[in-house]
Amino acid sequence: MIEGPYFALTVLGVLGTGLVAGVFFGFSAFVMRGLAALPTARGVAAMQAINVAAVTPPFMVLFVGSALLCAVLAVVTFVLWPDEGTVELLLGSGLHLIGSFGLTMAANVPRNDALARLEPESAEATAYWPRYVREWTAWNHVRAAASAGAAVSYISALT
Repeated sequence: MIEGPYFALTVLGVLGTGLVAGVFFGFSAFVMRGLAALPTARGVAAMQAINVAAVTPPFMVLFVGSALLCAVLAVVTFVLWPDEGTVELLLGSGLHLIGSFGLTMAANVPRNDALARLEPESAEATAYWPRYVREWTAWNHVRAAASAGAAVSYISALT
């Protein structure tokens, strides 16, 4: 069984990846649906405001901190190569680092940046909004599943 500081890091990994999964799940389950139901200009403006609010210390500490913690867990696992939980720890770290953090940088952030450049009332925003909602939400489903999978994998390493 994992013990000591390594145990604490893994528990923090469960907590961090689980919280990130919850945030992403909330967006997939109801936030994006609610925004899509608004008139386009209001939906665009609301999402632009959400994207600005997301890049503040509370969420960034959780999001970036969880990714850093997963990276530390992966490195420590490679160095120590424990008798138990190795596969689960590496899988959890990979799921979160690639499927959540990496995917955010590769898929969601570029869409957010494109949306930020648009005036909510413009024809470009009206044309882009349905595609943005569809694509952003699809990638967000993957991020939510990857973060949840990481949390489950870390829990499995502890048992």
